[in-house]
Amino acid sequence: MSEERLRVGVQLPEVERDVRWPEMLAIAERAEASGYDSIWLGDHMLYRGGGREERGPWDVWTTLAALAASTEHVQLGPLVASTAFHPPGVVARMAATIDEISSGRFILGLGTGWNEAEFRAFGIPFEHKVARFEEAFTIIRRLLARERVTFTGRFYQTDEAVLLPPPNRQVPLLVGTSGPRVLAASSPHIQYWNCWYSWYGNTPSGFAKLSATVEGNFRRSACVLVTAGDGGERPLDPTSPPVAATALRRHLNELHAAGADEVILVLDPINEHSVAAVAEELALKPRE
Repeated sequence: MSEERLRVGVQLPEVERDVRWPEMLAIAERAEASGYDSIWLGDHMLYRGGGREERGPWDVWTTLAALAASTEHVQLGPLVASTAFHPPGVVARMAATIDEISSGRFILGLGTGWNEAEFRAFGIPFEHKVARFEEAFTIIRRLLARERVTFTGRFYQTDEAVLLPPPNRQVPLLVGTSGPRVLAASSPHIQYWNCWYSWYGNTPSGFAKLSATVEGNFRRSACVLVTAGDGGERPLDPTSPPVAATALRRHLNELHAAGADEVILVLDPINEHSVAAVAEELALKPRE
């Protein structure tokens, strides 16, 4: 178990319902004031199928830029940004810009993407996702390390690409994956590894088992599905039952003992009231 305290973040709304900017900002501000360490946004464009109506969230990058300018203390980042959605040089530039706006509070979460419907809808190649990630990740991390990058790969090419103005620091990297190839490509270079709650059954023992398969010298972050009140915004998944807010303190203590350095709460429902109530339940230290 880490000797440091367990850090607690929260995921902001995605497609639970239509959330307009004023409410998104209000939830982020409430999270910051309530003492959370970080706020996160998913990177998706469109969900289809599964017996539910079409739905999609706001663009993750422009929303994060607005939140970076509207907050002062919380770390923030995408959970996680698909490297397939933008050229890797553009991802690096957006990350460096948001880190500048936030005064060094940005964490760049990256992954391959998985939702084939949105790839097809927006004309993004779905094949060879991992091979594309391997190339894109190399370019992104080298640019953020302030290198001048010439790269010739199967999917991406750069010719003396460089980030200008130069970033003030090397933006920390997080990868969300359980795939061995993605981990092999990224683990020597990342500061954080994240797992979604359904990957480990939303239990401390499940997290310990999954984490034991992931080798690397980085901080370990676990998403945790939490029911605040009656819940009801997320479909029930019997393989990953939610944790009741009233039982969350003990659950997080057990996750910390299992090796988690940080948790990212996925609250059901996700609104200002839930954010504040769960913070109070966990006795987070409010900010003035």
